[in-house]
Amino acid sequence: MNETTETTELGFSGTKAAGVVGISYRQLDYWARTDLVRPSLCDASGSGSRRLYSYRDLLELRVIKSLLDAGIKLESVRKAFGYLRANVDADISAATLVISGADVLLCDGETLIDIVRRGGQGVLNVLAIGGVKTDLDASLVQLAEHGVPAAPAAAVTARAV
Repeated sequence: MNETTETTELGFSGTKAAGVVGISYRQLDYWARTDLVRPSLCDASGSGSRRLYSYRDLLELRVIKSLLDAGIKLESVRKAFGYLRANVDADISAATLVISGADVLLCDGETLIDIVRRGGQGVLNVLAIGGVKTDLDASLVQLAEHGVPAAPAAAVTARAV
């Protein structure tokens, strides 16, 4: 099988994705198996196959980790991401999430949209996804400086088949 050298997007193996995001491979595997974030470039298709994550996947993973680190329960994170995927344009880095206790709200201009729909009061924390994107970009630059390139999507897809 010939590997295509042209690709429009670089991919990241599960191990690299977990390292860049700052989670364990086991956690990444669980999130993929439970459909929180499935790799968009190449999903696992049996024993020995490799997942391949896109840059957007890494951004979503980093946002999920940030929400969990802020004390949001995984169930609420799932609801929040379901809403984001259905209602936010392709560039989620422009979105701003507001975290209030166990609530996750989306700031849409001057309106706060309750994504999780629980109600309640608490301290507000703001998660500008653009800031998460900047942190992710810095992590990727560090990897590249240490000689750890991303894998071409076509090459990994060809090996996984």
